[in-house]
Amino acid sequence: MFEIRVSEDAERHLKALNARDRRIVVDAMKRHLRHQPLVETRNRKPLRENPLAEWELRVQRFRVLYNVAEDVVTVFVVAVAIKQGNQFLIDGVEHRL
Repeated sequence: MFEIRVSEDAERHLKALNARDRRIVVDAMKRHLRHQPLVETRNRKPLRENPLAEWELRVQRFRVLYNVAEDVVTVFVVAVAIKQGNQFLIDGVEHRL
């Protein structure tokens, strides 16, 4: 089982969500990232090369961006983005991933 660690930035992104959305995202992280976070599924996929994260977890209109360190059995959540159309908004700023 993988440990899930959340960066300070991702914590800030989660706190910016309302309580209902935050609970939905955190529950999805626990459900989908604890076991086999490197297996591509309908809601989990590798991203194209970018400076932020290697993987994405789709949770409704949110995207959890994360990296995995298999040697220490840990998932590092680096950001929580809001997907609007083809844009990723992180802290209200558009990012291309």
